[in-house]
Amino acid sequence: EELIAKSIAPVKTQYLRPPPPSNLIKEKKSKRQLKRERQQEQKSALHICAEVAKAGNVGACRYGLKCRFSHDLEAFKVQKPADIEGTCPFCPYGLACRFSSTHRKKTSEVNGLKKDVQKLLWKNKMSFPKADDQLKVLGLDSQPSKKAKDKSLKIHPREKKLIDFRGKLYLAPLTTVGNLPFRRVCKTLGADITCGEMAMCTNLLQGQASEWALLRRHSSEDLFGVQICGAYPDTVARAVELIDRECEVDFIDINMGCPIDIVVNKGAGSSLLTKPMRMKNIIQSASATVDKPVTVKVRTGYFEGRNRIDSLISDISHWGASAVTIHGRSRQQRYSKLADWDYIYQCARKAPDALQVLGNGDVFSYLDWNKHMSECPELSASMIARGSLIKPWIFTEVKEQRHWDISSGERLNILKDFSRFGLEHWGSDTKGVETTRHFLLEWLSYAYRYIPVGLLDVIPQRLNWRQPSYCGRDDLETLMASDSAADWVKISELLLGKVPDGFTFAPKHKSNAYDKAENG
Repeated sequence: EELIAKSIAPVKTQYLRPPPPSNLIKEKKSKRQLKRERQQEQKSALHICAEVAKAGNVGACRYGLKCRFSHDLEAFKVQKPADIEGTCPFCPYGLACRFSSTHRKKTSEVNGLKKDVQKLLWKNKMSFPKADDQLKVLGLDSQPSKKAKDKSLKIHPREKKLIDFRGKLYLAPLTTVGNLPFRRVCKTLGADITCGEMAMCTNLLQGQASEWALLRRHSSEDLFGVQICGAYPDTVARAVELIDRECEVDFIDINMGCPIDIVVNKGAGSSLLTKPMRMKNIIQSASATVDKPVTVKVRTGYFEGRNRIDSLISDISHWGASAVTIHGRSRQQRYSKLADWDYIYQCARKAPDALQVLGNGDVFSYLDWNKHMSECPELSASMIARGSLIKPWIFTEVKEQRHWDISSGERLNILKDFSRFGLEHWGSDTKGVETTRHFLLEWLSYAYRYIPVGLLDVIPQRLNWRQPSYCGRDDLETLMASDSAADWVKISELLLGKVPDGFTFAPKHKSNAYDKAENG
């Protein structure tokens, strides 16, 4: 009880051990230094031209001597890292592939950015007739024309395909770690609904390939949505129309709760909670533009102690949203303190019948899920976010109504699935392997926080508990419990082979880092 009061996980005494010495962290490199290193890397024989590698012929590249990449096939073969054991998931990479022998067809993914669409977006020549019509009706068109005065233009109520969120296990859109391979892992473990990582509307409208990659969908994602974020009705409405036209999605979620400074300072995310008229215009214009359901994700309010969603909940429904997810914290709180579920319940009870309300915050066991669903029948579902990063088998636990004392071997098999899915998604050449490794390490920077059920004096583990230093029931479980990035790299090497020389890793969300200094 004393430990729990201090938010320290009550690990059984026999598993406790003194904390390891703190990690050495190298000084961060400047952007100029990193750019110079990238340029030198490109000149290396290891950076073989993709066309040359695929064909095995120097003459295959249409750029010839002007190509930025190496055409030296013999030098590449000498310097190429050793192949990884296993079967190639698919192979458009030829000699650059890190797997030997068998190849099979690439698994099904959709929502890629077509070249002709990208060119129109680059040249700002893409037309958005539906969005522009609705913006004119609402008097929000940034370039008003004579047509805007035409009183015959009205918002027509559209037949929207309804999605029943009630009782479904919804994997939250998660920046960086909520990528397509991770979502596939969660689908295999029981998630019902998945949603892509948050994409910025302006970047989508500019045809940025990296932003469009966030909209990709795997064939296993049978109920799938994308999440977008924008500050103005015109950019959001046009992005919604573009996604509806070019992508296969079941719903579109608008983020009005992101607390990150770079998003808030642009007037998007949780900044919109202070501008209800802007919220109204964005939701109205987006929902009137497409037939697909438009949902909204919000926080309780902008400032701590000044909740405001309860006063807007009816309006959100009238503006055209099909569902709203409420994260039980304010923007000011970020992720500190516990989520306010009593306030979420209050909002759910105030909501009109037409609006489905989902709660979000600190769901980390089937008991948490059961508690929220039984205490507030008006709640459609609970969205699962950080809990799934620490233990993605939470979806299995909820469906089977049990605490799963998962073994280290079973956890390693889940990581193997992620690695395989990653190579299918990002590629099986050296770049694809290292991209897969990078996102695996980002995930491990959360996953180490899981404490096995059999090691706890009190179950279930709570999301806000800090784990003491402890050893597991076998060496692999001990390795998985480490908060050292050097140990996460060792786990990645079990799955993806040795890291390249000079490899470094620092998680986005914390100061832990891996570099050569850690290993002497």
